[in-house]
Amino acid sequence: MMLESTIALIIISLGLGLGAWLAFVWAVKKGEFDDLEGPKYRMMNDDDEPPPPGGACR
Repeated sequence: MMLESTIALIIISLGLGLGAWLAFVWAVKKGEFDDLEGPKYRMMNDDDEPPPPGGACR
């Protein structure tokens, strides 16, 4: 009984690890990690426009 549950847990953990690794490889190939420095500077370049009169959103 204990051996079967141990083997099942090992198989499940290997499957989860493989899934996480495949998700990471997919993200790298998609280019998610290409520019790590840009986003922190991009927020400084936002145009600060005054809110429209009456507080209505565009």
